[in-house]
Amino acid sequence: MVDTAPIKKVDKSVSTMTGQSHRVVIVGGGFGGLYATQALKQSPVAVTLIDRRNFHLFQPLLYQVATGGLSPGDIASPLRSVLSRQKNTQVLLGEVRQIDPDEQVLTLKDADTVVYDSLILATGSAHHYFGNDHWEAIAPSIKTIEDALEVRRRIFLAFEKAELEPDPAIRKALQTFVVVGAGPTGVELAGAIADLAYQTLKNDFSNVNTQETRIILVEGMDRVLPPFDPSLSTRAAQDLEKLGVEIRTGTFVTGLEGEKVTFKTGDQMETVESHSVFWAAGVRASSLGKALAEKTGAPSDRAGRIMVEPDFSVPNYPNIFVIGDLAHYAHQGERPLPGVAPVAMQGGKYVARVIGDRLASKTTPKFVYKDSGSLAIVGHSSAVVDLNWIKMTGYPAWVFWALVHVMFLIEFDNKVIVMTQWLWNFFTRNQGARLITGRDQVKSDQAFMNQ
Repeated sequence: MVDTAPIKKVDKSVSTMTGQSHRVVIVGGGFGGLYATQALKQSPVAVTLIDRRNFHLFQPLLYQVATGGLSPGDIASPLRSVLSRQKNTQVLLGEVRQIDPDEQVLTLKDADTVVYDSLILATGSAHHYFGNDHWEAIAPSIKTIEDALEVRRRIFLAFEKAELEPDPAIRKALQTFVVVGAGPTGVELAGAIADLAYQTLKNDFSNVNTQETRIILVEGMDRVLPPFDPSLSTRAAQDLEKLGVEIRTGTFVTGLEGEKVTFKTGDQMETVESHSVFWAAGVRASSLGKALAEKTGAPSDRAGRIMVEPDFSVPNYPNIFVIGDLAHYAHQGERPLPGVAPVAMQGGKYVARVIGDRLASKTTPKFVYKDSGSLAIVGHSSAVVDLNWIKMTGYPAWVFWALVHVMFLIEFDNKVIVMTQWLWNFFTRNQGARLITGRDQVKSDQAFMNQ
C-alpha cells in the first residue's frame, strides 16, 4: 500500500558531509546493492544505502540455518560495519514506500524523504506461490532469517511432537517432510533434512525411529536442478535417493490444507499427510518493482521484474537503474539472465561504473555477464558443480562448493566461523544450532512457568 502522507522533502544524503554533489541512492543491501556501493568507493559521488534490515545476508546458506548447521550471525554482516571505512557512504535503516521519478525523491515508511541524482534499486525477490498466497502460512519459504528460523522450528518441533505422539498415523505425518521445488534451494534443503533424520538425530530420541522419516521432493519439471546440465541433474537425483529422499518430477502441488498435501502427476492425484511443508518453487520481484512500473511506465514481466535497458537503466529514466532479482535483463542470450547472486554482483559493479563514466563524460562498454558456472550441494559430502569447462560431482565438488561459498562471505570472521563449523560438523555429524525458537515457543515457556 502506497504511503499518502505529505512529503517532507529532506536531503538525507551524505553529500553535505563529503562535499560531493552527485547523490547516488541505493535501495537494498543484498549482493547487488552492496557490490554497487563498494564499487563506488573511489568515485566522486555521495552514496546513500537504504535497507529495511541493518545487515547483509548471505542467502545461499540460509538452508543451513534452517537445518541447524549454522547460526544466523554466521551468515549475516552488519552493513554499517562492512561500510564503516567507506567515507563517501551513509547507511540508512528504512523502507522505501514511494518513488517520484520526476522529482527524484524517495519516500520512506516514516514519511521522511531521500533525494537522489542516480538511483539503484536492488530489492531482490520473494517466493512465488502462483496465486495461492494463503499457502505461505502452511508452507514457508526460505528468503529471510526469520523464514529460516521458522523452518528450523518446524523441523525440530516435528520430531519433538513425534516423541510424545502415541498414534502411529499421526507420528508418521509428523515425520513426513515435503519440499516443493527442486532447484538448488529445494535440493539442498531436502538433502540437509535427510542428513539430519538419518544421521544427526538417529540416537537422540527414545520413542522415535528417525530412520522412518519420509522426505518428498516435488518438482514440476522433468528433473531436479532444471537449470543444470542433465548429467548433473541425474547425479544429484541419484545422490538424493541414496540419502533416502523420494523424488517426484513432473508433479505439481494442487492443494495444501491443514496437514494434507495434494499432488498431481499427469492424470494421477495423490494426497499425503505431512505436518511440515516447505516452499522452494518460483520467485517474484519485490513489491517495489510494481511501484516503479506504475510511476515510470516501465514494462515488467509476469514475475514483476522490470525490463531494463542494456545498461540496467529504466526506459525513459536513464538515472534509475534496476539490478539483481528485480531486473529482467534480456540483452544477452536467448533468455533473461537468471536471478542468481553472480548476476547481481556483476550488475552492481557495472552500474557503478556507468555512473562514474557518465560523470567523467566517458562511454561505458556493453555489459557482458560472465557465467562462472553453477553449484549445488547434495547432502553431507556430495555436490554437483558445472564450471562450463569442467563438471564435478561427489566429494571433490563438495570441497569446491564449500571453498566458493566461504570465499564470497563478506566478513573475515564469518569465513573463519563457517569453515570451522563445517569442519566440526563434517567429522562429528553434529548440527550444533538445533534450537527451537519463535513466538509460539516463548508463549509455551511462559505458560509452563505460570503453572
